[in-house]
Parts: sequence; structure tokens; C-alpha cells
Amino acid sequence: MRAIRIRLHVPRKTAADVYTTLADFERYPSMCEAVQNVTLTDVSGNITVSQWEVTFRAGLLRWTEEDTFDPGAMTITFRQLEGDIAVFDGSWQCVDAAPGSEVLFSARLDMGIPSLADALEPIAARTLTANIISIVRGLVGSAELIASDTEVPVGSAS
Repeated sequence: MRAIRIRLHVPRKTAADVYTTLADFERYPSMCEAVQNVTLTDVSGNITVSQWEVTFRAGLLRWTEEDTFDPGAMTITFRQLEGDIAVFDGSWQCVDAAPGSEVLFSARLDMGIPSLADALEPIAARTLTANIISIVRGLVGSAELIASDTEVPVGSAS
């Protein structure tokens, strides 16, 4: 199982503004090249069920997840219910950081193929890291990568 942690600085936007933008999943496909489709299938208070299609190398990954929104803490937690990845869960958090704000993303993933984990999971982690950077930049504009515990693909950090 791989753990991924990413920290991005978003200048000139408050954490509340960034949180509101990140929480609008249905806008992702029109704002982010990596996200092909997001469909909300169930909405109940602060919990949704969403279906995702995201570019993964030369193909698509598909999954359904449960998302829990906490506007007060400016967090979104998610856990996969079914899909192409054996385990996928994590969270988004937005915090104020002068000047602007920071987006903290963390996730755990397991591709579900133990014999290929050493080969597949680093690729999946790098692709997910590049996709998260692309998603944040697509949604909020300028965002600078501050930290990542996963190797960042060339061209993603700048």
C-alpha cells in the first residue's frame, strides 16, 4: 500500500474559497484535463457518492467513492466503494497560509496485485501526484508545489 501526501500553496485565494471550488466535483471535467467524468449518484447532507473516470497513463481508471464534506474544518474525506483500484481513500484539507492558502492532499492506494505492487504502485503514485497538481491548478489557477513525498513527474511541479 502506498501513501501519498502533497502540499500546494495557492496565492491570493482564501482557504474557504479554495475549499468551495474543490468541493464542486462536477466542475472537475471542464476545468481539469486529467478528470474525464464525475457523476454524483447520491447526495445526502454532507455525504455524496460519486463516480469518477480519470486518465491513467494511456487509459482510464474508474471508481465509485463516498465523500464526506466538512465545510467548518474545510476537509473532504473520501473512500472508494468499488472500482479499478483495490484500496483508495484519503482527504483534502484547505488552510489559510499568508499570503493565500494551502491545499493538503493525502491518500492511500493499493492496486490490488501483490506480485506487481513494486512495479505498479510507484507509477500510480506518480500519476496520482501529477493529476492532483493538475486538478488544483485547473480549478484555482496558480498553485505552487511545496512538498510531496512521492517523486513528482517532470513538468508537474512548475
